[in-house]
Amino acid sequence: MGMLDGKVALVTGAGGGLGRAHALLLAQEGASVVVNDLGGSRDGTGAGSSMADNVVEEIKAAGGKAIANYGSVTERAEAEAMIQAAIDEFGKIDILIANAGILRDKSFKKMDDSMWDTVLNVHLRGTYLTTKIAYDKMIEQGNGGRIIMTSSTSGLLGNFGQTNYGAAKAGIAGFMRCLWLEGVKYGITVNALVPTATSRMTTDILPEEMQANFPPEAVSPPIVWLCTDEAKEVSGRQFLVGGNSVSLLSWQLTPIAKRDLSEGLWGVEEIGDIILEAKENWPPINPMH
Repeated sequence: MGMLDGKVALVTGAGGGLGRAHALLLAQEGASVVVNDLGGSRDGTGAGSSMADNVVEEIKAAGGKAIANYGSVTERAEAEAMIQAAIDEFGKIDILIANAGILRDKSFKKMDDSMWDTVLNVHLRGTYLTTKIAYDKMIEQGNGGRIIMTSSTSGLLGNFGQTNYGAAKAGIAGFMRCLWLEGVKYGITVNALVPTATSRMTTDILPEEMQANFPPEAVSPPIVWLCTDEAKEVSGRQFLVGGNSVSLLSWQLTPIAKRDLSEGLWGVEEIGDIILEAKENWPPINPMH
């Protein structure tokens, strides 16, 4: 007996890396899985069916249930078709892991509109479309659901050369932090994964000596657990997962200056002096660096 027996999941971008690892473990725990992958390259160009097909075959060879889908998360009709494929084949949709993504890294000086728009379109719009359609269907079904969005430390902490990617991933985190509040009413949990894993997205980002320590398979267990009935009270959280490490990423408030308005507004130079004096006690901008 698996922890997800009878559940139906859609994983976008599941033809390799993290998505593949999620799909395989979901199936191992008993879920029927729609394996979505456009089959393109890391920068989002091209398309093909072999990546999704290969993962489906892996799942079936292990005794699981899965079908392939080759749609783009950026197109509403194709996103609708992904959820409908789950319903047509398996009767419902219980779980969405919005994982599809691309990279078009460049320093901001060299960034152009196409690089910006394409990355925002795949990550942020793609997460919106698949979530919107799955969320509405989960409400209609009336049995709750599980939504996992994929964010990144690039968006929450920062990374050089990834202003487009970071903006999209920060947007996804903000999306999650608002939607979970609405999902409570319907029994739909919404959480964000902030992963560190070796994949074709990260082979030239993670130092080579670190790559063996961050297999994508190590990220999936806590994420798959979040899809179970046991996790029904866990929502609105950002889980930083890498290697065998699982952490909550949350905001820290650092007070700098406060006084009653009756004492008058701060002078510009006055508040500047206070800010500079407090600066040495500020937390690091990016504790990962």
